[in-house]
Amino acid sequence: MPNNLEVSIEIGAPPAEVWRVVSDLSRMPEWSPQTRKTIIRGGPARQGSLMVNVNRKGVRVWATRSKVVAFEPDKRVAWKIKENHAIWSFDLEPIGDGTRTKLIERRDVSGDTTKVSKFLVEKFMGGEEDFEQELTTGMRQTLQRIRLAVESHS
Repeated sequence: MPNNLEVSIEIGAPPAEVWRVVSDLSRMPEWSPQTRKTIIRGGPARQGSLMVNVNRKGVRVWATRSKVVAFEPDKRVAWKIKENHAIWSFDLEPIGDGTRTKLIERRDVSGDTTKVSKFLVEKFMGGEEDFEQELTTGMRQTLQRIRLAVESHS
């Protein structure tokens, strides 16, 4: 069974400034080392928005479809992947007097994932352990890139 993953980073800006960046999910290709394109149907992301992500790992390219399942300004944005049931999210927590933010990226598979996803991870992504290590590394890179985007405009 896949594991839930979580990575966090501190950003030198208040939650509202971090939110302006992370709530624009069309920017995922700037941050995620695996995402090549994000298409949000019907304009900017909001609760209920449908998205398509084009992902790449080496020569492998695949698309995922998702729905925004949480959109709480300055606090949380989350989307559920249709193909594997994983819920990805960014959670924002003010630090101290609120001039800094803890940004947490999560992959929640507590509801388990699909048999097809398990098969593909095992046969084409190096197995669950290697795949999750790669995801965690990518999550760290994503958060570092978001921090740079936020702090360079603060």
